[in-house]
Amino acid sequence: MTNKETPKPRRPRQSSTRKPSTGKSASSKSGKSQSAKSKRAAAARPGWGRRIWSLSWKLGLILIAAMTIYSIYLDQIIARKFEGQKWHLPAQVFSRSMALYPGAAVSHAQLIAELKLLGYRKVANPRQVGEFSASMTKVDLWRRPFLHPQGSQEAQRVMITFDSQGVASVARSSDHRELAVFHLEPVLLDRMITGDGEDRLFVATDKIPQAIVDALILVEDRSFYEHHGVNPFAILRAAMVNISAGRTVQGGSTLTQQLAKNFFLSSERSIIRKLREALMAIIIDFRYDKDEILEAYLNEVYMGQDKSRAVHGMGLASQFYFGRPIAELTLPQQAFLVAAIKGPSYYNPWRYPERAQERRDLVLRLLMESGQLSVAQYKAAVESPLGVRKASKPVHQKLPAFFAVVRGELSRRFGDSLLQQSGIKVYTTLDPLAQEAAEQAVRSTMKNLEQRDKALQVGMVVTDKYSAGIAAMVGDKVPSYQGFNRAVEIRRPIGSLIKPFVYATALTHGDKYTLATPLKDEPITLTNSHGKTWSPQNVNKQFSGEVPLMTAFKKSMNVPTVNLGMAIGTDAVATTLAKSGWNEAIPEYPSMLLGAVNGSPLMVAQVYQTLADNGRYRQLSAVTHVLDADNQPLSASQRATVQAIPVASDFLVQHAMTQVVQSGTAARLGQAFPGVTLAGKTGTSNDSRDSWFAGFDERNVAAVWVGLDDNGKTSLYGSSGAMAVYQAFLKQRAPIGLRRTPVSGVVPGYFDAKTGVAKEKGCNNVVALPALSESYHPAKNCGDPLSWWQKLMGG
Repeated sequence: MTNKETPKPRRPRQSSTRKPSTGKSASSKSGKSQSAKSKRAAAARPGWGRRIWSLSWKLGLILIAAMTIYSIYLDQIIARKFEGQKWHLPAQVFSRSMALYPGAAVSHAQLIAELKLLGYRKVANPRQVGEFSASMTKVDLWRRPFLHPQGSQEAQRVMITFDSQGVASVARSSDHRELAVFHLEPVLLDRMITGDGEDRLFVATDKIPQAIVDALILVEDRSFYEHHGVNPFAILRAAMVNISAGRTVQGGSTLTQQLAKNFFLSSERSIIRKLREALMAIIIDFRYDKDEILEAYLNEVYMGQDKSRAVHGMGLASQFYFGRPIAELTLPQQAFLVAAIKGPSYYNPWRYPERAQERRDLVLRLLMESGQLSVAQYKAAVESPLGVRKASKPVHQKLPAFFAVVRGELSRRFGDSLLQQSGIKVYTTLDPLAQEAAEQAVRSTMKNLEQRDKALQVGMVVTDKYSAGIAAMVGDKVPSYQGFNRAVEIRRPIGSLIKPFVYATALTHGDKYTLATPLKDEPITLTNSHGKTWSPQNVNKQFSGEVPLMTAFKKSMNVPTVNLGMAIGTDAVATTLAKSGWNEAIPEYPSMLLGAVNGSPLMVAQVYQTLADNGRYRQLSAVTHVLDADNQPLSASQRATVQAIPVASDFLVQHAMTQVVQSGTAARLGQAFPGVTLAGKTGTSNDSRDSWFAGFDERNVAAVWVGLDDNGKTSLYGSSGAMAVYQAFLKQRAPIGLRRTPVSGVVPGYFDAKTGVAKEKGCNNVVALPALSESYHPAKNCGDPLSWWQKLMGG
């Protein structure tokens, strides 16, 4: 029999309704079974440490991924800033560049005033750029290098000599070679900033003095060239110092962190912001070399507040605090710029000079202790004053009237978007010395005239006779007022200022009219097509019967002028005025001959510029050149030149205008400047509502209006109102007498004083007046010749 294992009986399946066990043995077995299962389940589950580790590395991966993505995002932001346009550089607006050449109408005193305005230092012997010396007739100048619209100008030393006419010669000091023309750098008038209020003047690192760089690193970030954007040791050291002091007394930020904050972040104090700042600093340091980071910092750092403008960067700070380029600062001045970084408001040298000097001396001491200054250099530096400019001297000019014209011209010539471009340079025609003289003349004269009426107002335009550029403009008796520009926007009857164009039109017909031609001065009544009559009167309400043309002109007589104008035709006068640059409608009725033509000081300056420029019309301009951010000129249409009045006829008119100043209605002006040949014309509208004057010397043309905005009566004549402003202008800006150079087609003429008939020089009772050569035919027989005694006395 085979020995087989007896099979165990199968346990019957329990029904879904299970009865509770009642035996002790069953309960014990069940408990043991459950305990074993629990132990096996526990053995299968990981421990808490393993669970935390698993969670940690997963979160770590997520955090690393997030940081990587965020870093890439920040990297793109940083790259756009650093590799694109770091800043929107304001449009720089410059004055005209003073040109010096033999015969230039610039006096010795005016050149020195210009050099002082540019921040040149007067010394006994110039040793470096930015210095000059002066004797009675010479100026030894070491000019700075600068960007001229026609090309870069190198630093150069020259000797400039003067005579009674202006500049006699300009010679290069190195080889004594005389120069045809020599330019001074233009004055930076303003920077047209955008809405963010930030103003800066970019300077490349290699143009910044090494002492500033050394001091900056020494004071702000000694391990700048060693760390990678963040310096943990500096942060720890600052934390220890601050904890010990119980307040924040030291910062641990690197220059790179400060740059990151200034470029991309706010001044919010929070851990998140500091972490973001540190991360950006690390990215910046990884992507860019130290010199590029340093250049960005030196041009970004906040250095002070110029009213509503935030001064950023060392380049502009140098001009703001010291009024000169950064390359010309002394060592103590350079140290102050670094000192001011910590707190420009706290170390304001005008408000807190002792505090500012103490901080500057600390920077100097650190330089000495680091071996970058000798003890002797340190002692000399700390004993020097701060040397900041006068607080009252503006670092940018308030020229609302002129800048309004500049903006309008830029818009017309280059488009509305030009000023939104970064880094453009606009070269204008403004003469800073002429502008200053005009403003002072307006202030002083209007203060006196306000005793008559406090509501009196003024508009003034000064042009450069040689360039046809606007040299100065004042649109209000408060020159800095930004509002209604009376130099451009008013339209008032110009009165007798139109008369030179009446006479110029007549004198082009030399066969009919000369300066000696008699004109009727008798009552006259004119009737228009509607039956209305007009009877012009002379100012004195009297008539002389007949007067020479010259007398009628210099005495500004109305009736002879109307008779002359009607004889040549109002249309002919209107044509002369329009050719001379009058760009608005001219009514061709008789009253226009006495100035019933509405205009502005700018419009008057335009046509008188033509008279002063030998009859040549060139449209007045405020802008000469515009360079883009790469210093490339922007193309613009050239101004047309038209001979509006024949040169010879214009010469006769200019002569008549000099007689106005010498013995006519502007004689008081001539008396104020004896021995100086000036040309001018007074003008007064009906009922003395508008006082006008226009005149010129060898260099400048000026047009002035004085009146009331409500067109009320002023009781002022041209000579008592507007001419007073011009006279005050010339007191501030000494005039250069007109050089009455003979022109082709004009000869010395002699005319019978009564009949105006051309005579020989030796004839009796003749007056000497210039005449057109083509129509001057003196009679051979002059009647009674001069006696020997008359000849001896000059006729």
